[in-house]
Amino acid sequence: MRSFLRMYAAWTAASSWFLMGIVLLAAAGLMGYSAWQESAIMDELAHIPAGYGYVHSLDYRLNPEHPPLVKALAAAPLLLLQPAFPETDPAWTTAVNGQWDMGTSFLYHSGNDPERVIRTSRILPIVLTLLFILVTYLWARERLGPLWANLPAVLLALSPIVLAHGHYVTTDIGAALGIVLTAWSATRYLASPTRRNFWYAVLALGVAELMKFSAVLLLPYLAFLFLVHWLAHRPERTFWSYARDLVLMCAMAYLVVVYPVYFLFTAQYPIDKQASDTVAILSSYEGGPPEGGTVCRPARCLAELDIWMSRHALTRPIAQYLLGVIMVQQRATAGNTAYFVGDVSAAGSHWYFPVVYALKETLPALLFLLVGLWGGLSRLVDRARAAPWLQAFRTYLRSSFTEFAMLAFVVLYWAYSVKSPLNIGVRHILPTIPFMYLLAASAWRRWLMRFELRRDQGPLTMMKDAARAMGYATLKGAMLGAILLWVVIETALAAPHFLASFNEFGGGPTEGYRYVTDSNFDWGQDFLYLRELVNAHPEIDRIAVDYFGAANSAYYLGARAADWYSAKGDPRAQGIHWLAVSANNLQNAIQPKAAGYSRKPEDEYGWLTAMRASSPGLGGIPEPDYRAGTSIFVYHLP
Repeated sequence: MRSFLRMYAAWTAASSWFLMGIVLLAAAGLMGYSAWQESAIMDELAHIPAGYGYVHSLDYRLNPEHPPLVKALAAAPLLLLQPAFPETDPAWTTAVNGQWDMGTSFLYHSGNDPERVIRTSRILPIVLTLLFILVTYLWARERLGPLWANLPAVLLALSPIVLAHGHYVTTDIGAALGIVLTAWSATRYLASPTRRNFWYAVLALGVAELMKFSAVLLLPYLAFLFLVHWLAHRPERTFWSYARDLVLMCAMAYLVVVYPVYFLFTAQYPIDKQASDTVAILSSYEGGPPEGGTVCRPARCLAELDIWMSRHALTRPIAQYLLGVIMVQQRATAGNTAYFVGDVSAAGSHWYFPVVYALKETLPALLFLLVGLWGGLSRLVDRARAAPWLQAFRTYLRSSFTEFAMLAFVVLYWAYSVKSPLNIGVRHILPTIPFMYLLAASAWRRWLMRFELRRDQGPLTMMKDAARAMGYATLKGAMLGAILLWVVIETALAAPHFLASFNEFGGGPTEGYRYVTDSNFDWGQDFLYLRELVNAHPEIDRIAVDYFGAANSAYYLGARAADWYSAKGDPRAQGIHWLAVSANNLQNAIQPKAAGYSRKPEDEYGWLTAMRASSPGLGGIPEPDYRAGTSIFVYHLP
């Protein structure tokens, strides 16, 4: 019997790894296919040249509002291509953070092959995404065993949200990877406070802080976890020992990981240029610098400290880090103009992330999460009934602290996101998705493997109970299998348009623009499809292009393209009888304005809406004659 169990365990472990390999290959293939088909998205116009500036010139003057690690990794393979880098361009020499102009110059005006540069830059982000899936699998394997570990990993690998953002040179997947690593290593350290686990946590936290500035939220999150763990385990360890470990962990993460990377990438950034750029970028922050003889306001004092640190060799690496944190905080406070379920607003909505996630996540994954939520809540209710709630909660923390840590992160991060007015994409709650899948998988495992026999009954009753339990388990297993098959089918149907993917409630990849745009639907990914469409239609002699993204219309379409926007009026006045307009630009122009939002009449495409009636339903647009990809609408103007 023991020999059989060992053989079964070995077979299960090998099968789990084999399946994981297939899943990773499938995810890599899907992301590679999409990456090859798509043009540069908006953020890549800034991130690709910035990353190349870091690794080629060790100069951090571009894109300081994002940490360097993802951009630097993405740009590293470009060193093998040796593309021309326009270091004499004013966007590099004199501009303050001239990231957008530098991106246009680097990709389209320096003799480089932009598609080769873009596709090469996307290789390591895809690798990071595969690592993100693998780390989730390893954590699930530690908690659920090899058989069940594949469940959250498969859902993550086939999530259109992950596949969409996993192949771009952006910081979202990197942030999710860093956060999962930090949560995993921190909970392992709290369970077993060894020196090795401490340094794992230090490295994970440092890497997370180098991925995206939203990872700063890990600092209060870790403080919360350490506090709760102390409350659950006192008097085994003192409060001060927890506080000491937390402070030391955070300090070492910045000292050993963050500071050296920023030191490296500011090595050739002239100190005078860094100081003057910092002064210019922070010139309006919190009302600007204090007048002579006055004391700065508290928030402004942080900016003044940053300016002072930027002028000194020892402190300027951390000054560049702090500059990014301040810029992100300033932008998050300001909000972002966006179309959302019928209105255009700059104020944001508390319903944005719940609604967008409900429309973007696949329906089978939502069903999987709902069943997991029901199972988790049922377990908590059962525990609460079994003992006084405080005692039951402490018992739960002692036995299931890792589960609590995951749940706490989801609640805290969602609460922060819902409160934020920066409503620019479901990608901002991406770090919570692996935690939700892990929690739901754990609940499914308990529910599916629940097997209760009434031992006080006779053998016949016990046999009936066993048969009934096996029948229920078979039905539950069939339900789970159907969910996984549905996920596979829905993801396959979305390919390669993962960014525009919406579930059936959202109308699928072609109709999601009715509810929300920006990086949920249209980030500029479809310009190569527009080039194909124009080349396939010789009757399109010239075309007005109102495009949201990083592609350069003159580079791809030559003299046939005329850059356009609503205020230029009807293109027919200049002999142009075709118009291509991005969904994001069109929705922001024609949809109703929310209270408090203003828009000039000339920016509302009145001549187009007068020519063609909008399609019925929420967020309807004038029906196009063609679509390039999913997000660029093409109109013939007779």
